[in-house]
Amino acid sequence: MEYKHIPVLLNETIQGLAIKEDGIYVDATLGRGGHSSVILSSIKEGHLYCFDQDEQAIKESRQRLENISDKFTLISSNFEFMKDRLHELGVDKVDGILFDLGVSSAQFDESDRGFSYRFDAKLDMRMNQNNSLSAYQIVNEYSLNDLTRILRDYGEEKFAYQIARAIVQKRQVSPIETTFQLVDVIKSVLPCKVLNKVGHPAKQTFQAIRIEVNNELGVLVSALKQATDLLKPGGRCAVITFNSLEDRIVKNYFRSLTSEENTSRKLPQIKQNIEFELVNRKVIIATEEEVERNNRAKPAKLRIIERK
Repeated sequence: MEYKHIPVLLNETIQGLAIKEDGIYVDATLGRGGHSSVILSSIKEGHLYCFDQDEQAIKESRQRLENISDKFTLISSNFEFMKDRLHELGVDKVDGILFDLGVSSAQFDESDRGFSYRFDAKLDMRMNQNNSLSAYQIVNEYSLNDLTRILRDYGEEKFAYQIARAIVQKRQVSPIETTFQLVDVIKSVLPCKVLNKVGHPAKQTFQAIRIEVNNELGVLVSALKQATDLLKPGGRCAVITFNSLEDRIVKNYFRSLTSEENTSRKLPQIKQNIEFELVNRKVIIATEEEVERNNRAKPAKLRIIERK
């Protein structure tokens, strides 16, 4: 399907990266190339390295970027392996790194990928379609305790146990194979006051299963450490998040790099050599005008850090 991609917080992100014409930059989440296109347009003698584990994203973005410049390299890989893959290409330090986290809008809108509760499709939710673990396996094979845990921890779902129990009961009769079948199970146990709220009642459950399928939070912790290690002095890392779990990880990690306080009461309070500083002390969110143009920008939060 032809897809018109609208990058979120585009101007704020590009300004925050403070792009240099001869800089080396990394887009850790290429997607359909919205942010990468602008970064590539801004560099003359530098180079842009783009990561994505979705082969469709790589395919669709290649031509878009080729129309701008040849100063880019597409890397078919999870950003979990960022440092190793860049090292293989002779890159050990960079001027800027961007993360635009979560599922791309295109993935949500591709009905056969099973990410969305808006389309009836086989349960999948794999960003990398070569991975073995899918949403179908989680829904039909995880224990009651494990289902409850991921719905509670990754979806922040108040009715995690009730939904997990209903899933287990339903699959004992027949497998839950599609997104709409899962939505029906979720709706069957939620109280009317929840069903009548604004927003889809399956949103948190789908988020939780998707995070588990792709190990999104575990990968993020590793990738943030690699990203800050790769930055040159003056280099910046910009991270756009779309849920409170991701944002909390980014906020706490950035804070750990910029805080001069020793949080342990058992150790003397010694000033550390702080190598990083926050570019924006207050989180950046989309303007009302952007949300009107693109409702998917509403939950987005941008945090930026710089190596001194």
